Amino acid sequence: MQHEPRIAASILAADFSCLGEEVRAISGAGADWLHVDVMDGHFVPNLTVGAGVVAALRPHDALPFDVHLMVSPVDPLIEPFAEAGADSITVHAEAGAHLHRTLQRIRRCDKRAGVALNPATPADAVEPVLGEIDLVLAMTVNPGFGGQKFIESQLGKIAALRALIDASGRAIDLSVDGGIDESTAGLAASAGADVLVAGSASFAGSRAEYPGNIARLRAAAEAGRSAALGERSGPRAVGASAS
Repeated sequence: MQHEPRIAASILAADFSCLGEEVRAISGAGADWLHVDVMDGHFVPNLTVGAGVVAALRPHDALPFDVHLMVSPVDPLIEPFAEAGADSITVHAEAGAHLHRTLQRIRRCDKRAGVALNPATPADAVEPVLGEIDLVLAMTVNPGFGGQKFIESQLGKIAALRALIDASGRAIDLSVDGGIDESTAGLAASAGADVLVAGSASFAGSRAEYPGNIARLRAAAEAGRSAALGERSGPRAVGASAS
């Protein structure tokens, strides 16, 4: 079942010269999660942060740290990020030889386990491991860089993932990452997303503007979710009255 939208602020768009202050500011602004994009320059064409940065940030705030590992091979980095303070660790379906084993490794660290799907990766790639995960991350850009444009063709896949999750009967979060702003947050939520990962839209402007950024993202997502729920309930109501 789709839950009320949560905003995961991606530090990829934060001011790296003062990350601790940025984390405290975005938390105070109302973000629900802190999203940490880890890139290796191999699986994706960029380099970002390591486990040491997560460990350094952990004392600054109690927000859930949502660590997205865009690295390959991924298995050797699971324990370091778990020990650094990650609350959830998400890996790409293609990032290791044995996805099921990788997810079990995350669970042995007592962390929430997630699977990320690139735009070209079909929704059913996650079906065999639905019993092992707490989160599915649908990428709506090709991973590796911030500030990219939302790929609207992924909305159908988000809806398909929503259906898979609901059919599983498990409490799995459906997160969407890539090009999320006020205009696309509603689209993602209406397709079934629970969690909206936003970097540039969260950290835009001065820190005084962060609360407004988060509030607008949340309002757009809630409006999209409400509209979708209304559409889904409409036909049932019509059918009920006709019987």
